[in-house]
Amino acid sequence: MSIRYIDCDEARIMPSETEYHVDLEWFGGETVKNLEAKRLFPVSGLFQYIALLDSSGKEVAIVRNIDHLMPESKKVLLAVLNEYYMVPKITKVLDKHDKFGVLKFMVETERGIRTIEIRNRHNDLKLMYEGRVLIRDADDNRYEIENIDALDRHSRSLLNGEI
Repeated sequence: MSIRYIDCDEARIMPSETEYHVDLEWFGGETVKNLEAKRLFPVSGLFQYIALLDSSGKEVAIVRNIDHLMPESKKVLLAVLNEYYMVPKITKVLDKHDKFGVLKFMVETERGIRTIEIRNRHNDLKLMYEGRVLIRDADDNRYEIENIDALDRHSRSLLNGEI
């Protein structure tokens, strides 16, 4: 079976009986069940090039752009991706300490207050496009600041010079 691309409404994506998976129904009648959705470019392509993999990890289909799907398919696929790629969003930086080369931030996320330890600031703090910041802590947890310019002045001042 070769990889097929989904560009718009040639297929429908539905919830699967298996948690964090989807079923794919092509508008010719063919159905593939229990597919796992993975971003091919998880950092830069959040809504583009989503691979749908079977149980052996083989690509069955690739969604070129989630925004081109039918609304219900888009909703199902985004829900699965959001669960799989759960990355807490930092809404405020409360405090910062630097001790023995370990940078420690106390942050507020939409999931509560967290303490983040960063050992390698050059690799673990990344400024992306349009003010987006990705952070990886010492335990390999990931966090995101959607737009650094949207943070309050105190948060920006604590991050200043680190990113």
